Amino acid sequence: MVFLLVSLIVLHLLTLAMVVIATLEKSWWIWADSEITDLWHNCFHDNATKTWLCAATNESDWLQSVQALMILSVVFSSISFLVFLGQLFTMSKGGLFYFTGLCQAFAGCTDFAAALIFTFHTKEILNDSRDLTKGHFGYCVILAWLSVPLLLISGILYVHLRKKR
Repeated sequence: MVFLLVSLIVLHLLTLAMVVIATLEKSWWIWADSEITDLWHNCFHDNATKTWLCAATNESDWLQSVQALMILSVVFSSISFLVFLGQLFTMSKGGLFYFTGLCQAFAGCTDFAAALIFTFHTKEILNDSRDLTKGHFGYCVILAWLSVPLLLISGILYVHLRKKR
């Protein structure tokens, strides 16, 4: 039982870290080695100064949807973890972690929606006249997609987890 509990906490913290990194890092779309785009900025590498020069992204409805959904995913997963810790110490013996599992499942659904929107509406989100074949998805999109099943699995595990002592 302790092993399951520790494994679930580690899984939860891992997925929370993945969602936070996917939301905040600068690698959602890579045009070249010297140009990247994320949910918040377009960045160019200046070879003369060896620094990244970033400007705010052009706002589109699809981009704002992805931003909001990724933030909601972080919020739901954080709330889920805090509620789990609270329930762990206050819940009576035999109680189930329904609210924690529900919040974690909502985090997975919002992350899924954000990754899906970014994947299918990349052209509208990037708002660029360049050919998309000259770029590719960055590691943040991959992290967002990988965290979807992990969030849903941990949500299901929380729903089935019963407090023993």
